[in-house]
Amino acid sequence: MAAAMQEKILLIEDDKKLSNLLSLYLSRNGLTVFTGFDGTHCEGLLATHQPDLLILDLMLPGKDGLSVCREIRSQFNGKILILTASDDDMDQVAALEMGADDFVCKPIQPRVLLARIRMLLRRKEPVIDTADTDSNTQQTTDSNIFQLGSLSLNVLTQRTLLNDNLVNLTPSEFDLLRILVQHADEVLSRERLVKLTRGIDYDGIDRTIDNKIVLLRKKLQDDPALPKKIITLRGKGYLLVASEW
Repeated sequence: MAAAMQEKILLIEDDKKLSNLLSLYLSRNGLTVFTGFDGTHCEGLLATHQPDLLILDLMLPGKDGLSVCREIRSQFNGKILILTASDDDMDQVAALEMGADDFVCKPIQPRVLLARIRMLLRRKEPVIDTADTDSNTQQTTDSNIFQLGSLSLNVLTQRTLLNDNLVNLTPSEFDLLRILVQHADEVLSRERLVKLTRGIDYDGIDRTIDNKIVLLRKKLQDDPALPKKIITLRGKGYLLVASEW
């Protein structure tokens, strides 16, 4: 029997010592790792190696990580994980807007990075939990499509339509919206959303879910100052209101 093909990682990190350490650790854990050291060569390396996942440092020489993420997102179908030394929410919001799927903050714990990578790679093919779909959300005859009023999600193609207009969502935004739609009119805590979308336990600090909710409201024409479609219940979590679609 032929051996399973190793999944490929492209790591763009200008700290060569850190890059070498991470490359060695990830390789020892069954991943094929290619490296680059500045943002200007990222697009060429993506074309050459065709990785499943791109690890991108936020601060890079030549071209910063945000610029790289913005430029490649429409052509690159893999996952993008950002390495950042900043815990500033605005940096994370900006990266999410550019199309990043997840973050790992420096100093990096290799085991945490590996767990995040494996979680993102598992999400390459969307998983549909039809048994856990709220009764307000209708599945069409195509089991890959969920319909909630004027909102339609195609899980296979990851296309989102609102009033028949295409809404451009990143893969991680789509995953979060799909879960909210499947659990329409149900309060979902931040802890549960982190577990469902990222496969990890909430650490009490990470605000990635909150930032993605802000972006979803913006893209889905929900007033961020007074949201009606995706509302916050203080101390409890988030709720997608079925009747507002």
